[in-house]
Amino acid sequence: MKSKMKSDIVADWIKEQIKLGKWGPTGAKIPSQRVLADQFSVNRSTIVTALEQLKKDGIIEGVMGKGTIIANDTWSLLASLPRSKDTEPSHPVETGIIDLSKGELAEDVFPDGYLNDVLARLSGKIHSLGYEERGGYEPLREAVAGYMTRQGTPVTSSSILIVSGAMQGLQLIASGLMERGASVYLEEPSYLYSIHTFQSLGMSLTGIEMDAEGLVTADLHSKWQPNHPSALYTIPCFHNPTGIMMSESRRKELLSFCSAHRLPIIEDDVYRELWLDSPPPPSLKSMDTNSNVLYIGSLSKTLSPGLRIGWVAGAEPVIERLSNLKRQADYGTSSLSQRVAAEWLEEGLYEHHLEYVRKELLKRRLEASAALERHLSELADWRIPNGGFFIWLKLKQDISIKELYTEAVNEGILFHPGSIYTEGTSRSIRLSYGYAGPVQFEEGIRRLKKWIITLSK
Repeated sequence: MKSKMKSDIVADWIKEQIKLGKWGPTGAKIPSQRVLADQFSVNRSTIVTALEQLKKDGIIEGVMGKGTIIANDTWSLLASLPRSKDTEPSHPVETGIIDLSKGELAEDVFPDGYLNDVLARLSGKIHSLGYEERGGYEPLREAVAGYMTRQGTPVTSSSILIVSGAMQGLQLIASGLMERGASVYLEEPSYLYSIHTFQSLGMSLTGIEMDAEGLVTADLHSKWQPNHPSALYTIPCFHNPTGIMMSESRRKELLSFCSAHRLPIIEDDVYRELWLDSPPPPSLKSMDTNSNVLYIGSLSKTLSPGLRIGWVAGAEPVIERLSNLKRQADYGTSSLSQRVAAEWLEEGLYEHHLEYVRKELLKRRLEASAALERHLSELADWRIPNGGFFIWLKLKQDISIKELYTEAVNEGILFHPGSIYTEGTSRSIRLSYGYAGPVQFEEGIRRLKKWIITLSK
């Protein structure tokens, strides 16, 4: 892969952070060249090339005494996107990139045909699209409540807030309900963007150990600070990045501790429906008798990321508060997306689609497991997850993951170094088998093997 391609990857990532508001509004400072170079494990010249392109596009600018700031996060971002005729193909074989980093389904698994049919049906029903109720499109709230209830988590529509993806739900909870400077306890390692969400609001993060059953309650107990504003954030189903499933006994233990110590819980359950061997244990929310759990769900991981449909379930007064905050932020999630999602849930299309998704993911997991056994059995350890997208792999040799990442990018292989999730994972990497096809996955592993052996010498 040429250096330009590496700088393009960096530039695209920076644009995405600006678009999502990760670093603040226009005028906010972006991370330094050194920080970006360390994060991507590339040299400064690659970062400089990426930043120069973004300056040329009018997205960032250098200011004497301040560093590099966001110059424009609206029109310049849109102008920098490729037009449809210029859009590069995204298939790994066509671009030469094998993407083992993406935490999403491959495009050929998404139900484009069914979605088009739903849109066609809706076109005859919709006469106008105005702002929805504060909590979201009521039929969708009812459909989500019905779906959660059927899955074992009884809720009502009035305890549901529709949000523009799970990340917005987390941002609303963090900014609207938690105090600046609060402590957030979370699994170590933990999801990259949730870490940024809390850090951007001045919150301190405390990592909690994990074992094969999930978050270790005893470690939470030892690190918990009484009389200080705090919350627990957890991904109990097919944890990102480790793929671990929290056991039912551990969930009960965790709920008991949090209830006794009045420690509120944010349950991020966006991977729940991606089970492959057997359904997950009951959600924390379903076992919560004290309204101590705020539950985040989403259709992005299973149906379509483009719909941007997620939800928060919680006590009605809390949902009312979050609804007010969301209305102030964006006047509501896309009306059309909400209607499409409601149709899918009401007609039973979603459950039918999930059966297909599980079948396809099962094939990909089987092929990925076989590829790892063929190529890396003597070089790394890993645990095959019961669902989700991710395999958390730990190298046996103490080699530089930064160097491995750099060489992998040069060869067109993308993965997530463990260091971006926590400092204590210097020999770990996260691989995703959900996006790349089996042939591409094995080729990516074959190339990684070559560099692991080279760097071990």
